[in-house]
Amino acid sequence: MKTLLTVLISLLGIHFISAQNIVNPDKINSSLYPQYSGKIVFLSKPLAIEQTSANDFINTFELKEGNILDARIFLANSLTNYLHELDNSLSVEELVKNGNFQFSFYGDGKLIYTENLNTGAGTLQSKNQWISFRIPFISSNGEDNWGRYLWGRFFYAKGGEDALYGGKHTLKIEIRPYLKSTNGIKTGKLIAEGELNFTTPVINWTKEQIAVQPIASGSDWNLSSIKFDTKLIEELNGRILEKRFKNITSFAIIKDGKLLLEEYFNGADRNSLHDTRSVGKSFASTMTGIAIKEGFIKDENQPLTQFYNLKNFDNYSIRKDSITLKNLLTMSSAFDGSDFNSDSPGNEENMYPTDNWVKFALNLSVDPNKKNGAQWDYFTAGIVVIGDVLHQKVPDGLEAYAEKKLFNPLGIQNYKWQYTPQKVANTAGGLGLRTLDLAKYGQLYQNQGKWKDKQILPKEWVEKSFTNYFPNAENVPGYGYLFWKEVFEINNKKYEAYACSGNGGNKVYVFQNLPLVIVVTATAYNQPYAHSQVYKIVSNYLLPAVLNP
Repeated sequence: MKTLLTVLISLLGIHFISAQNIVNPDKINSSLYPQYSGKIVFLSKPLAIEQTSANDFINTFELKEGNILDARIFLANSLTNYLHELDNSLSVEELVKNGNFQFSFYGDGKLIYTENLNTGAGTLQSKNQWISFRIPFISSNGEDNWGRYLWGRFFYAKGGEDALYGGKHTLKIEIRPYLKSTNGIKTGKLIAEGELNFTTPVINWTKEQIAVQPIASGSDWNLSSIKFDTKLIEELNGRILEKRFKNITSFAIIKDGKLLLEEYFNGADRNSLHDTRSVGKSFASTMTGIAIKEGFIKDENQPLTQFYNLKNFDNYSIRKDSITLKNLLTMSSAFDGSDFNSDSPGNEENMYPTDNWVKFALNLSVDPNKKNGAQWDYFTAGIVVIGDVLHQKVPDGLEAYAEKKLFNPLGIQNYKWQYTPQKVANTAGGLGLRTLDLAKYGQLYQNQGKWKDKQILPKEWVEKSFTNYFPNAENVPGYGYLFWKEVFEINNKKYEAYACSGNGGNKVYVFQNLPLVIVVTATAYNQPYAHSQVYKIVSNYLLPAVLNP
């Protein structure tokens, strides 16, 4: 009889919550719930469940400016209870810490992308209690939600746009629970799915529009005459025009110290000053190296106690005394600050509203779980401190010193600093530079610190800057002195580069075993696809075009 009842329940689509529940999920009074439990439905506007009717659900979506794509998920149980089914020996806290939803995206029946959602996505309440919730995949106001970033990764970084580009397609999404353990990832049963007819416009461009842009005279660079794969560049230009790569404003390639390619998009030109955001942090490293060379700073191992009386700041601890300039340069200080954690006291967003950014940084506590130099954690406020140390120690302040020792020798005349509340040049980011001047900066490092036979930056400092101090870190491919390590793989061969990197997709790549500098500028600020699409541009187009002429 019990087996027969189970079959009837299944056939009738009735969902009972397991007696093994570890938490009590919400009860939903909406009449939609019984019919749509286990379904993902799509809407063209954000609606609370009590405001939603079946008439609001859409079957077709057209990707164009201003259109909103919302999803509502109906589950038979809460996430935590589904995780409990995967391992009933774990507590609620352990389940939430080690598990979340797994999303699988299909285009026209083919699996495109699967992501195990970061365990930090979503609140404790949402995991323990919610059995219905909305996900803003595409919103008109850039709603800050993990769903927007998930969509950005799927669509712009992991092949979604290619699979669904041009005409009518079918998009299907499946959701399962997953749980991490010492034995790997364990995935649960399918708990929700939905399908949508997805349409993207086709943009017809002319051959002239995608042609390689000619390099104008007066660039201050010798021009390269080597051959490259023009078809790849034309294909890239077409994708930028089609906005399959979004918000790209320029790219340039320097090969063997000569200008090979220079292209501009979306209203930018050779004279545009690009707001490169955290690319400016690398300049703080450069100026530190120059200041050490000239004796204004002894070396990067100097502790902050030699520049500040740390006892005059809040939350003094003897552990602060051992924080060095190198710890700040390598993003490995013990300060309780992390830009990757919105709840961190030292998150950069907490710094900007204050009237003294240096004081903000030095007032922070030390994190009891951090050891100086041992753990990489991105910390913008620490780079503001480096800028302040430089401003104190170099003649006439940081801005004048940088102009005399770096910009003038490189022939960079048109640039724009942003400033801290104390009117000091802001080393946190925002330095405005032209594309070809960014290329000069990259070439300086490619030349081991030389420019036109003058040693501007010590070779030893370049080597230290391009050393990976965190080869085993999980959350960064590698990091030097305010330079990121990145690795590209072309035809099963790996190419290593160190890069300045800034919000929006701004990059200056200096390749290690190739005489190559690549600059990309973009304005995809705070977009989840910003950096990943630039990686694709370099690995699928710019680098192969040069390597395989």
